[in-house]
Amino acid sequence: MQIQQSKSQTASYQHGLYPDQRGRFGDYGGKFVPESLMAALAELESAYEAALAFELQKRGFTVEVQKEIFAFYEGVALGCGFKADLIVNGLVLIELKSVEALKDVFKKVTLTYLRLTGLRLGLLMNFNEVLLKNGIKRIVNGLPE
Repeated sequence: MQIQQSKSQTASYQHGLYPDQRGRFGDYGGKFVPESLMAALAELESAYEAALAFELQKRGFTVEVQKEIFAFYEGVALGCGFKADLIVNGLVLIELKSVEALKDVFKKVTLTYLRLTGLRLGLLMNFNEVLLKNGIKRIVNGLPE
């Protein structure tokens, strides 16, 4: 795989800044993350999302995919673009990842989505595990863990 870079991208890489999924630059812990790889990982998550939604629906569950979540400030809906990957039976929010390791920020985002939707139970699933059960984290909003 050959990666073409502009001069500004090369300079940014040398300073520890790397492109995210939208091509913006950020700090990824000193790791080189080509934009094409990040796009492929996002597509991989989309494939897992579609497959999981299909399997849940096949088993009789109601599944909302890429459900928009609204945040409000002083009664005004903010156009933040939050979207839950899956909401099952209107009760369980599922966020999907395919990453080396689940970071605290993923747990915080899932908890924020739970709070904004009023849901109490979420699952954060990382498909980049040898055994999927090792990549599932239960996130709760106002429930005993």
